[in-house]
Amino acid sequence: MTTPRSHKDLDVWKQSIDLVKDIYILTSQFPKEETFGLTSQIKRAVVSVPANIAEGAARGHKNEYIQFLYISLGSQSELDTLLIISEKLGYLSGQEDYSKKINAIKQMLNGLIASLKKTEK
Repeated sequence: MTTPRSHKDLDVWKQSIDLVKDIYILTSQFPKEETFGLTSQIKRAVVSVPANIAEGAARGHKNEYIQFLYISLGSQSELDTLLIISEKLGYLSGQEDYSKKINAIKQMLNGLIASLKKTEK
């Protein structure tokens, strides 16, 4: 694997940034009483993904990088769960299918983790 010059060169980072924008637009339509509840949690989870990719990439050791990528994976799962809850509460129409984007990012994260682990040996 060729090491990217920056986290900004990673497709997984770019796609997670795009997802942040999509989720911010989506949650702007949530009821105002959710501003400090579900909306806030969703925004924290989605922002955590590219932020942890960036922080991990800046670390000096692959094991730290991998750990931050696992944190990003956890945030993706948290986001998925929060969106399911939002749908159950009637805040999403069911037409917004973010699970495909979330799963695509998870696959990319898993691929990057596997690639980094392979270069350790």
